[in-house]
Amino acid sequence: MSRSGWIWTALMVVAGIYLLVRLATGGMGLVYVQDQPVEVQEPGQESWSRAVGVDPKRQGEAGVRVSWSRTVGTWLAALFTLCILSFLYGDNPLYKLAEAVFVGVSAGYWMVVGFWTGIVQNLFSKLAPDLIRSSLLPGLPESQDQELIYLFPLLLSVLMLMRLSPVGGWISRWALAFFIGATAGIRLLGYLQSDFLRQIQSTILPLVVVGSQGFDFSASLQNLTIVVGVLSCLTYFFFSIEHKGVVGGVSRLGIWFLMITFGAGFGYTVMGRIALMAQRLEFLADDWLWVIDPASRRLGM
Repeated sequence: MSRSGWIWTALMVVAGIYLLVRLATGGMGLVYVQDQPVEVQEPGQESWSRAVGVDPKRQGEAGVRVSWSRTVGTWLAALFTLCILSFLYGDNPLYKLAEAVFVGVSAGYWMVVGFWTGIVQNLFSKLAPDLIRSSLLPGLPESQDQELIYLFPLLLSVLMLMRLSPVGGWISRWALAFFIGATAGIRLLGYLQSDFLRQIQSTILPLVVVGSQGFDFSASLQNLTIVVGVLSCLTYFFFSIEHKGVVGGVSRLGIWFLMITFGAGFGYTVMGRIALMAQRLEFLADDWLWVIDPASRRLGM
């Protein structure tokens, strides 16, 4: 084993011993809940309660208990976070395990969500509302009637599944072509309204803004910056005229606007990633290890 391998092994052993000591002495990573009644919305409906997370400092109060399912979830979240962060050392089996679990759970979750929302709620509830109301969706409105027009998407779905058949797989191309064409047409109209016409509309601004108190310098400067920035960036991408003289100067000004925009966007992205990293570190130190308590949730423990 290399020197770095020995170092990382020693750190893993020390971290394991620390976790065992903290678990034996501090009760780290425990999640406490308390049953709270839920208001009944309809007359005659049975009352029920749900477990709501409470601060650990309330342990010992009546009805407050440890939720072992949420505790196991907290530990799994912490361990998988450490497994993902282990990629900083290098590609390793722990990182591959966490990556595979994340991809598999995400695929399974979105498959269930897609089946429930797309097939059960949007398709079957329209074709057989009485059956769905009595079996899967008791809250389906009584005013929901059968809509046979949804037989068409059902047919397209069956045609799409022909892709899995060893014979007649070409039939799925008809459903796929309809889906791609309809989606492209709908998205085209949406992009024209939001990304094209709305941007043109937002650029048509008065260069001199006069308010109730006279000339508004800040608003005028803002509008002038927007108009000049848009026109100079468009000039930079206009290649029908050689970028010399006045056109070259305007295009170079467009480069400045582009670089500032790209820099601000990149900085915003990095800031968002750092915020996510800070949240995960706070989760590890606060919710899992209990070494910090910024919200005073364990005050007096």
